[in-house]
Amino acid sequence: MARGGSSGQRYLERVKQVFMSSVKVVIADDHEVVRRGLVSLLAGSEVKIVGEAASGDEAIKLARKHKPDVVLLDIRMPGKDGLAALEKIRADMPSVRVVMLSTFDNPTYVARAVAAGAHDYMLKGSTRAELINSITGAAAGQLPMRAGELRRVATTMANRVAAPDPDIPLTQRETQVLRHMALGLSNKEIAQSLTISVETVKEHVQNILRKIAVSDRTQAAVWAVRRGLV
Repeated sequence: MARGGSSGQRYLERVKQVFMSSVKVVIADDHEVVRRGLVSLLAGSEVKIVGEAASGDEAIKLARKHKPDVVLLDIRMPGKDGLAALEKIRADMPSVRVVMLSTFDNPTYVARAVAAGAHDYMLKGSTRAELINSITGAAAGQLPMRAGELRRVATTMANRVAAPDPDIPLTQRETQVLRHMALGLSNKEIAQSLTISVETVKEHVQNILRKIAVSDRTQAAVWAVRRGLV
């Protein structure tokens, strides 16, 4: 009986794999030629395009309608941009993974995407294999395997246990907030990334500016870069 039960379990697992082999994806880009190119590029793979959006608002609507495994989302789009759409999708549909697809290899964009809950950040120059691996990895809940900007920025943002530096008169939390500031994140985005309130972020920012004797966020960012915090 035990062997029969084990065999039955293996059969069920194989059945699940068959039904889960297709990854449902909504793609969002305001350029039709890019959307058409993505459809063509992903044809014949385990990725199934279930919807195409030309704006952030449309991406949100299609995500609600189709409940995809992954939304492949451009950053710069008319109306609600990709980062705003990312925030809304992750808030309303936390089970839906989002992979940002952008022309811009910009640390601030990457940091904002990470803070808002993006699973990965891919460039439009990525290969077919890289894009498929990112999408299927996101659907499976795997950590992004792609080295480079996303991992560096995410690591910088997540670093809470750096050894104290006597030349940096900040607490560990203040140092982490400063890293976020240096990457260009707003108070709201910092709060989302660190899972704290916006009011708490504001208090940290005021303490940081006072402790390092600067008058604004730009000067604080320069101070952080000069000391190798980002």
